[in-house]
Amino acid sequence: MDIGNLRQEYALEGLRRSQLDSDPFKQFELWFQQACAANLPEPNAMSLATASATAQPSQRIVLLKYFDRQGFVFFTNYESKKARQIEENPQVSLLFFWIGLERQVEICGNADKISTAESLKYFVTRPRGSQIGAWCSQQSTAISSRKMLEMKFDEIKRKFHNQEIPLPSAWGGYRVVPHSFEFWQGRPNRLHDRFLYSRSYTESGWDIQRLAP
Repeated sequence: MDIGNLRQEYALEGLRRSQLDSDPFKQFELWFQQACAANLPEPNAMSLATASATAQPSQRIVLLKYFDRQGFVFFTNYESKKARQIEENPQVSLLFFWIGLERQVEICGNADKISTAESLKYFVTRPRGSQIGAWCSQQSTAISSRKMLEMKFDEIKRKFHNQEIPLPSAWGGYRVVPHSFEFWQGRPNRLHDRFLYSRSYTESGWDIQRLAP
C-alpha cells in the first residue's frame, strides 16, 4: 500500500499574533467553543502522553471533562498504566486535534490527583452503566476473556441493585496544571501558524512566541 501521496492542504484560515488572547486559558476556551459549535465528533477527546521513570512514553485518548484556570481534568482508574506512569513521572502532555478546523492545541504540565470529594461530584453524574464499569474493570491488567469482564459487570450490577453506586477507591480524576500551551493552525504549503505560550514573570504571566512550522 502506497501512502506517500496521502496529503491534505490546510487552507481554512490563518492565525496572527494580534488575534491571540494574552491569556492561554481564554484562548483555549475560545477554540474549544468553536470546535463544539462546528459539531466536531468528541471535541473533548485528547491524546494523553505519559512517560515512566525510565522515560518509556505511552499515549492514549482520554476525555477532558472540565477545565478552568486551575487546569484540565480527566478521570481514570488509579491502578491503570497511565496512573502508574504519572505516579513515577507527573509530567504529561495533552493534545487536541480538531481536524475539521485544521487546528491542534498541545498543553504540557504536571498531573496531580484531585480530591475524593471532587471525584465523587463528577462520578454521580455518570451514566449508571459507566459507574458499574468503573467497578468491574481492573484497567490495563490482562484478562482471560471478554466473558469474564461481562460476568463481573453483571455481578456488580446485581450487588448494587436499587442502590446508589459508591465511588470506587481506585477511580478518580487528575488535574493537569499547564506550564505551556501551543496553538497550531494549519496553513498551505505546510507553513503552519504556531504560537507557544510559556510561563513567565511578566504582568500577564505568559510569554508568547511564534514558532517555525
